[in-house]
Amino acid sequence: MDYSIKIGGEAGQGIQTIGDTLARVFSRTGYHVFSHQDYESRIRGGHNFYQVRLSNAPVSAPRDEVDILVALDRESIVLHESELGENGRIIGDLATLKLKPEKKQFIDIPFGELASKSGGSPIMANTVAIGAVLGMLGLELTKLFDIITATFEKKGEAVIQANKDAALAGYDFARKQCTACPFSVTPGEKAKLLIGGVESIALGALASGCKFYAAYPMTPSTGIMNYLASKEKEYGIVVEQAEDEIAAINMALGASFAGVRAMTGTSGGGFALMVEGVSLAAMTETPIVIALGQRPGPATGLPTRTEQGDLFMVLAAGHGEFPRVVFAPGSPRQAVALTNKAFDLAEKYQIPSFILFDTYLSDSQWTLDGLDLSTLTSADHRLRGEAFKGLSEYQRHVFTETGVSPLGVPGEAEHLVVTDSDEHDEAGHIIEDGSTRNAMVEKRLFKKLPLIQSEISAPFLYGEPDPAIVIVGWGSMYGLMREAVDRLAGSYSIAMLHFSELFPFPLRDQFDYIAYLEKAEHTICIEQNATGQFARLMKVETGYEFGAQISKFDGRPFTVERLTGELHEHLRNV
Repeated sequence: MDYSIKIGGEAGQGIQTIGDTLARVFSRTGYHVFSHQDYESRIRGGHNFYQVRLSNAPVSAPRDEVDILVALDRESIVLHESELGENGRIIGDLATLKLKPEKKQFIDIPFGELASKSGGSPIMANTVAIGAVLGMLGLELTKLFDIITATFEKKGEAVIQANKDAALAGYDFARKQCTACPFSVTPGEKAKLLIGGVESIALGALASGCKFYAAYPMTPSTGIMNYLASKEKEYGIVVEQAEDEIAAINMALGASFAGVRAMTGTSGGGFALMVEGVSLAAMTETPIVIALGQRPGPATGLPTRTEQGDLFMVLAAGHGEFPRVVFAPGSPRQAVALTNKAFDLAEKYQIPSFILFDTYLSDSQWTLDGLDLSTLTSADHRLRGEAFKGLSEYQRHVFTETGVSPLGVPGEAEHLVVTDSDEHDEAGHIIEDGSTRNAMVEKRLFKKLPLIQSEISAPFLYGEPDPAIVIVGWGSMYGLMREAVDRLAGSYSIAMLHFSELFPFPLRDQFDYIAYLEKAEHTICIEQNATGQFARLMKVETGYEFGAQISKFDGRPFTVERLTGELHEHLRNV
């Protein structure tokens, strides 16, 4: 069983509400779910869609083929009718769409009329649509009723009951009209956790003890701020919507200097304003975590679409030479773990840490059997309390064998904590001499970097242990590549390498991934950018050059069929 439901319409028609509710019903019923969205950068109008995939086996990427198309406008039919599978169905309100019943796969369901007749109002048409989809699939309404009760609890029993009746009206109508529908849903397993990519980064921050988050809203990073703001009272975190990105990173740096774990988030255009703050963090050795959501540029580009185009920007951001870590999660589970690791390394080595994601990962939802937060690191690397008070003297930037100076928290002891954005001595005071400059660069860069690099994990290997073909990608390519390997395994000897810890580049002492690649007959790097940024990084860091490149940069993600099709085409021609 593997079905995809696409909800299409204009912004403002409740597309996300329908899709998100269906995804929650499916996950609570015990199915594996993957969802993603496509939307224009406008409040109303334009064409948007939300696609939900449910299966009795794990899924981690979108498909091309659609089984049920919920058409809330005529353009949804024009654009997506060709995506229907052999037994696919379209449901919509013919009167609203102003269409004649000419298409055999079309099922006319008067959403607004059914909502009104069931005792509600036309505004509950989306609830009717949700019930109709569940009716076509033959799923019970129990989980949907639970969600309705929780969602409308504050609006009273009358509203709750009206929505339940609307859902039941859509359910019964679809069951009667879809007697020949071919959908067969097998029983679900135990309920699963449904979580989105951007929420996973926020959850990782919360679990890591983040106490201050400052940002200016910018797609696709805004969800981090929204999630953390919803947890302010419960977890004692302060969330500040700054006037711009310059203020946001400086606020976060101030909070970090004052002694708490701090974070900021933005997209490429906003990060362009933050880079001076990145250098300030490096010079003052102030820990900070920066989440950067990639979308197509330059400038405003395609504000709501996806791309992996900012890797080099993050690697080179900030003037001067200093260490940093760059992580690029490919799944919600990785997002939680790598955000935690970003906080730990930022504080341990007093450096900027980056979490590089993209709109596709941000807006997707996955099901998990659970998250084990007990594996996360929660060590406090700062000098506080009695340990700080007991020192006879303190210098913020004192030279050490590791290059890591004690990170004293101002106000925790009588010692003065001094730092400066100019080059400084061990006490934090401005200097001009060359010998101190050399010593400070040695401390900040050359001593720390090998230690940081030793903590970077090797790429994830999946597939054949000794394959003829290896596909390689980073960040959000994880789920797509994994499903592609599964689909192609019957025809090819194939495996994948997924890089989620990008810089410093992983050492090869635990897993010699270069030797692994060199043994393969064909190696293909898959990226969502025009210039093969990761492939170039691999060549710079290791000297290895991929045999081929598959790139996509139209702002839309790969589907499983699109990726496997391109891989087939390439392998036929070699």
